Amino acid sequence: MACSKETFINHGVKICPSLETQGRGLFTTRSFKNGETIIEEQPLFSCQFSWNYAYGYSACDFCMRPLETAEENARRLTAKPDLILPHTECDGTDKSFHVICSKCAVTYCSVECKDQAWNQYHKTICCNMLGGNPNHPVEKLNEAWKKMHYPPETSTIMLLVRILANFIQRSDREELKGQLMSLCHHTVNEEETIAHKLLGQEFESQLELLRDLSTKALGMPETNEFLTPQGFRSLIALIGRNGQGIGTSAFSVWVRKVSENEIDPTTDALIDTIYQEMETESGDFLNNEGSALFAIQSAVNHSCEPNCVSTFPFSNHTVALVASKDIEENEEVFISYLDECALSRSRHSRRKILEENYLFHCNCSRCQLEADEPDMTSEDEESMEDD
Repeated sequence: MACSKETFINHGVKICPSLETQGRGLFTTRSFKNGETIIEEQPLFSCQFSWNYAYGYSACDFCMRPLETAEENARRLTAKPDLILPHTECDGTDKSFHVICSKCAVTYCSVECKDQAWNQYHKTICCNMLGGNPNHPVEKLNEAWKKMHYPPETSTIMLLVRILANFIQRSDREELKGQLMSLCHHTVNEEETIAHKLLGQEFESQLELLRDLSTKALGMPETNEFLTPQGFRSLIALIGRNGQGIGTSAFSVWVRKVSENEIDPTTDALIDTIYQEMETESGDFLNNEGSALFAIQSAVNHSCEPNCVSTFPFSNHTVALVASKDIEENEEVFISYLDECALSRSRHSRRKILEENYLFHCNCSRCQLEADEPDMTSEDEESMEDD
């Protein structure tokens, strides 16, 4: 598949118009084998979800690396304070590197993360962080968001806070504006739909409340254009549409290292038991969860028959796109925006989910191939499975 007018090229990929979507797409500039990493990318911004933070999931405030040891993580999620994990050498958490902001006590996994946070956004909002000052507009903004957006979370207003704080701190604001503009592909109607999806039925009044609190917290000449009614709506739509979910877990790192090194086959039963106890005690909420904006990753389009997957191999906010099949040079890279369960559904159900959540009508190769199949909702499919 040929493309033209490329806008980015680096490390075997390029961003240019996609014939599939008539928008941006990510294409290869060389071939990749199944299992090969196509790119690794750090986000423009990332942030832990507000309720996830409030419930005590401990992660680096910059990169979301777990701050708990695997044993601490397992003890908390199983509610078993005496649980002992063997093979501590497989624990990926080293607390000797952890540092705390002396002004507001926010914790980072390393000095490097602390410095990057300070230079990017933390200098502006330090001492006004979550829980630090309940009367400060940043905290009032966060609390207002939490009341509008209960778990399971899909985004966070604190991502927007970091964007605005970065505009205040940095000198090359046009570069940041250009990066954010590359993520914006919405009409006014689409932005309203995304805001409605994110905030619920009373989204107009809620949007205005969030805008007012954001203005009180971060309203400065550098941010004024983003705090107008339309500018703010656009930012909300940007984080709602482009936010990539992140999940990190100290226990999952330990499990992976134990399995990779084949240290002790007898731990398989222990691992299964712990996961069962975690599910009983904590349900689906097992990870440090958050959202991030990626400049390159955001260009990857959806397919119901993807050729790569997004992974987080370092248990932080660095994303890796990994080929899930052989990919030829100049071929478009696709991921699935749907989870495995939704991806197994009928064409009609998949398209319905994508239209409701991502505002596009999927016409991927699989959807075209299944065009003659009868329309079937997820409820219909579940009924057939029960029979």
